[in-house]
Amino acid sequence: MLAAALAAVALGEVLLPAAALAGDPAVAQRQRAQKKVFTDSEIIEGFLKVAFGAEYHLAGRVDRIRKYEAPVRVFADGTRADRKAQLAKIVADIAARVQHLDIAMAANNDDANVLVKLVRDRDLNRTIITFYGSERAREIRSSLDPQCLSGFRKNEKFEIEHSDVILTVDNGDFVFFDCAYEELLQSLGPINDTPTVPWTMFNDNVSMGYFGVYDQYLLNLLYDPRIKAGMTVQDVRAILPDVLADVRAWVRKVNNLTE
Repeated sequence: MLAAALAAVALGEVLLPAAALAGDPAVAQRQRAQKKVFTDSEIIEGFLKVAFGAEYHLAGRVDRIRKYEAPVRVFADGTRADRKAQLAKIVADIAARVQHLDIAMAANNDDANVLVKLVRDRDLNRTIITFYGSERAREIRSSLDPQCLSGFRKNEKFEIEHSDVILTVDNGDFVFFDCAYEELLQSLGPINDTPTVPWTMFNDNVSMGYFGVYDQYLLNLLYDPRIKAGMTVQDVRAILPDVLADVRAWVRKVNNLTE
């Protein structure tokens, strides 16, 4: 499976996001202006749209929940030490905001199940060919025209076993933050970009560069232990109200929301 962020690129009151630590004014402005109050139906509709289906996929069923059921370890492969440091802060930010997700950096590729390849923009197409072959690379460019890319491999239980993320390092901080957050999060399961949900980074028409409140709801729903890999839409709908009540409490806490 493949998903791409086409460079669709609130200051957290309690936790300061990695992008904000970098001082990017475009990110900070978007954070301050983000919508933070959502109805149950807005959250549930968005979750079902991004957790099922796929913007682009190679094979297999896409009508089931896909997620990691094991700890997630991320290794950054590249020569830019500054981008590696920024990626580590982004991973730490995701870990702090998703309650039941065990995610951290790995010291080497052998200990990782998420490989992040950091490349120059001019090397992006060549890297995609290396990962997926010439024919599939042409399909990807034709369908998605990506500036960054992610994909994962799942087993017969729909548990994700390995993810690959390709990020460009020389298109500026905003594009890097935007791609890193979106592709890392999509590599965890929610890979169906949709133009019908205006508050999510999983929308090619939305530029963010940070982990917004709405997407925190979506990822916390996905990684709640009651949401299992392999579940159908009907399975998930039956338990979402109870799960969402607990997720709301967590998201309010880590973002210091009054709602």
